[in-house]
Amino acid sequence: MELRIQGEQAVLVGRTGTRERQVDPRTLPLEPGLTEALREWARVASAVRRAGTDPGEPAAGTRPGSAGDADEDAAAGAVVSQRGRQLAARLAATMGVAVSYADPVTGAVSLIAPPAPAAPHGPGQAVPVPGVVRRFGRMFQAERYAPEPTPWATGLVVAAFVGVVVLVAIVALTSALAGETSGWLAIGAALVVTAGLAPSLWLGRRLPILRWVVLGAAAGLALSWIPVLVLAF
Repeated sequence: MELRIQGEQAVLVGRTGTRERQVDPRTLPLEPGLTEALREWARVASAVRRAGTDPGEPAAGTRPGSAGDADEDAAAGAVVSQRGRQLAARLAATMGVAVSYADPVTGAVSLIAPPAPAAPHGPGQAVPVPGVVRRFGRMFQAERYAPEPTPWATGLVVAAFVGVVVLVAIVALTSALAGETSGWLAIGAALVVTAGLAPSLWLGRRLPILRWVVLGAAAGLALSWIPVLVLAF
């Protein structure tokens, strides 16, 4: 996203494909101090830009376009640029994402990265994700998720349960077919089940929750071939 000034207001601009979408920072759950600082900065920056393009009547004892006026304009522009860069850094830290800063004075665009975490979180602690990240991410389909600890205990229990269910189901199916018909038909049925489940297991192998189900189903499917071959022959 990009921080820029539109009129006399600071706006955040995100892109969805080739389209741009503007969001008023006041509609996001930012800290009140940051929202007010952005509003004041936008007003001052707009005033500085107007002064630079339309200086108006010169002050007493000065001439339009004098070196003193140029120095004052340059100093004011530098202050506005520096203040905007500071606010962009605060936004990046609050939202946890990089923020592009469009300098209202020079027009240059710079990328402000979020600061690195000061200290790692303790075991079992979830990394906080500010509500503003979730809301802004939903708007532009670019939500970022903070890393979470892997739930090994719960995940392995789920995987073991699913693996047992799959193993028992396939063994029961092939046992009935081998007893009533022939071993080759039981092997064929096991092949059909394996081929049918393989694409779904492959697609779900990296999903945060389903990967444990996939692990258990894949393990149960692989282990079931041992009793299938024993029952068939």
